[in-house]
Amino acid sequence: MATQAREYRYSDAHVHYVDFFQESEGMDSLIEVMDEVGIDHVMISGVAVAKKWDENEPKRPRYYAGDDASLYWYSATDNLVIEAVQGLPAELRQRFHPFLSGFNPNDKNADAHIRRMLETHPGFWQGIGEVFTRHDDLTALTHGDAPRANNEALHRVYRLAAEHDLPVLLHANITSKRERNPLYLGEVEGALKEHPDVRFIWAHAGTSMEIHRHQQRLDFLRPTLERLLAEYPNLHIDLSWTLLRPYLLDGKGKPREGWLELVEAYPGRFMMGSDVVGRFGGIGEKLDAFRPFLDALPEAVARRVARDNFLSILPGPSNSGKAGGLKENGPEADDP
Repeated sequence: MATQAREYRYSDAHVHYVDFFQESEGMDSLIEVMDEVGIDHVMISGVAVAKKWDENEPKRPRYYAGDDASLYWYSATDNLVIEAVQGLPAELRQRFHPFLSGFNPNDKNADAHIRRMLETHPGFWQGIGEVFTRHDDLTALTHGDAPRANNEALHRVYRLAAEHDLPVLLHANITSKRERNPLYLGEVEGALKEHPDVRFIWAHAGTSMEIHRHQQRLDFLRPTLERLLAEYPNLHIDLSWTLLRPYLLDGKGKPREGWLELVEAYPGRFMMGSDVVGRFGGIGEKLDAFRPFLDALPEAVARRVARDNFLSILPGPSNSGKAGGLKENGPEADDP
């Protein structure tokens, strides 16, 4: 007798409403895709930087890496999110969970800016991020020192996040394009250790497409995550696209046993995100690519990863003070 195929409902934990030029297809397009794909909820944020069309470039770039022109920090991105979400009727608005991202993570004034945004739009923001720290060529094209996940400016932001019970979506590459070791891990771990009351979502667990192009698969990634998840109950993992291959699935599209075991050991700590930027037609394809991995998990775990885990880290009485809703550090605390 054939096994009935599972149908999943999703929360997309990583959606950028705009692209690197602060442009978007708009909310109507996003809602249409959500309804078509079965997405009940999305994390929605802007993009913290804007790409310059340089005087010396004859053609407008299509992506931040399209030419050598720089990027600059762009606070108005949050206002675009505010307008988009507040323009929706109430029954649709509750499906969107806005994260505030428009600040320079190297600026010790950032927490003051975030506080102003929280005060002028009370009850609107449900998280902070995506915070760009180590980010391959994006970092190289942005003026100033490379932001670190554990610098003083961000320590101030994390303290504010704890004060307001806001999760933080953090982009922090675990290594560079060339080093075959967890070069920047100490920066992420420093943030986790210093701020146990902040629920951190690590965007694609520190991987990136640029790292893959130069290094393929990082053999140290899974054992590193296993240790971090055991030691830091405030750590959550965003399984967005750069983790799918070559980590969750092998070259033949078969789920890797080690990663299945890791997610089963910590079933409340993983969530899915498309990581789209301003264009939404590809969300369904991105989420559907995870189906072989989800189907290989116990059904209750798969449904938590697909939808419920993201909702569990949002601010609210059920999560406050629990470091991500866990009762204890061990994997047994996450059992469904």
